[in-house]
Amino acid sequence: MADHLEASVTLPSDPASVSAARAYVVGTLAEWGLPADTEVSDTVRLIISELATNAVQHTFGQSPTFTVDVALDRDEHLRIGVTDSHPRFPRRLPAAVQQDNGRGLVIIRWLTAECGGRLRIRPTREGGKTISIELPWAVPVQPVTTAVQQES
Repeated sequence: MADHLEASVTLPSDPASVSAARAYVVGTLAEWGLPADTEVSDTVRLIISELATNAVQHTFGQSPTFTVDVALDRDEHLRIGVTDSHPRFPRRLPAAVQQDNGRGLVIIRWLTAECGGRLRIRPTREGGKTISIELPWAVPVQPVTTAVQQES
């Protein structure tokens, strides 16, 4: 595989874009060798769902689009980032707050750490922010199967 692979997509800040972001990332990773039916793929699917949902819900219409970037460096590190143009950084809610939402970043941080990765939040030059995760790249080894046709 190449030393560095990158892919990117910009989507409208609309709830329908969450599933589009998820499909884009999972499809890209499948092209790069990570089958969609693995535990790692499921974890990435959940992380990108949370990141994209945050970009749609918490920008309050001030970011008309968000961008999903995926990069793989030397078959060692996978980076996935979601960038929006809203200037406010996410903030942690107190544990006592009784809400049905607002825990996405906690979930992302936990899943990332469980995989041996890290989460970063950085401002962009344009005044927005990028929330990104970096995970070790571990493509499961799959046995190569060959189809043998038998003649009758």
